[in-house]
Amino acid sequence: MSVEVRIPTVFRRFTNQEAVASLEPGTIADLVAQLERRYPGIGDQLLAEDRQLHRFINVYLNDEDIRYLNKLETQVSEGDTVSLLPSVAGG
Repeated sequence: MSVEVRIPTVFRRFTNQEAVASLEPGTIADLVAQLERRYPGIGDQLLAEDRQLHRFINVYLNDEDIRYLNKLETQVSEGDTVSLLPSVAGG
C-alpha cells in the first residue's frame, strides 16, 4: 500500500495533469523529494530557498495541518492521504 498525495489544479502543469500521486511512506520531506524526482520543478513550488514550506502552501495529513504536527518531519504511513493546498489571496 502507498500514500496518496492529492495534487491541486495549480500544480498539475508539473504532473501531466495527474490529480493524485501514489508515493512511498516516509516523512513529508521524503514525499516532497519523491514528488520532485517524479515531477521536476514541483519542489520549487512547495519549498522556499531554506527548504521549508512556502508560507502560502498548506499541507494536510488526513485532514490535519502538518504545521501543528512535526511540519516537514511529520511521519506519513501506508494508507494515509496528503493534500497540498496553495493559499488563495485577493482583494
